[in-house]
Amino acid sequence: MARHLPHPSRRAAAAALVALPFCWTRVHAQTRLRATPRQTEGPFYPVEIPADSDFDLLRNGAMRYTKGTPAWVEGQVLDLQGKPVGGAQVEIWQCDEAGHYHHPGDRGRADPAFQGFGKVVAGADGRYRFHTLRPAPYSGRTPHIHVKVKLQQRELLTTQLYVEGDANNERDFLWRSLRAEDRAALTVAFRPGSDGLQASFPIVVAA
Repeated sequence: MARHLPHPSRRAAAAALVALPFCWTRVHAQTRLRATPRQTEGPFYPVEIPADSDFDLLRNGAMRYTKGTPAWVEGQVLDLQGKPVGGAQVEIWQCDEAGHYHHPGDRGRADPAFQGFGKVVAGADGRYRFHTLRPAPYSGRTPHIHVKVKLQQRELLTTQLYVEGDANNERDFLWRSLRAEDRAALTVAFRPGSDGLQASFPIVVAA
């Protein structure tokens, strides 16, 4: 007796259903992002969060900092699946143009007009923005900005942002210790813009 074979369209549909879990897994794996590399916090995280700790590090209360080169540092906080982490708190801190931090370990030599530390809450789209200066070098270190990301009570990331093309990078022990792909993730260009330099620093965390 002749055996009746399934209609071609039915066979195609059955094959698609069998392949669906595999295809979903493959697409899911392809969309998974690589987490931003971690780095040491360093010795100069504020002992006390300053009263003025908003997005603009070039203003501290009524004082305005006019040294160095103004820069905007901005980006988006995403999770490993590429979804925005709305509500994440992004903190940055850095030395002033003379290489001093607002920290007892730096003997209080920082310019009081430079805020030195700022924090913002990322929007629903995960975006954040700071007005600061192009980071300056200090003894033994290449220019960098410290970055910390928190979500409610959890600390998700502590790292450092470096300046692409800075001559001091190759002499910096922390920058040199990074693998090539980690250097690429943490080293960004500071390009001229209409309102000072512009730097884009995307952040990927396991939220």
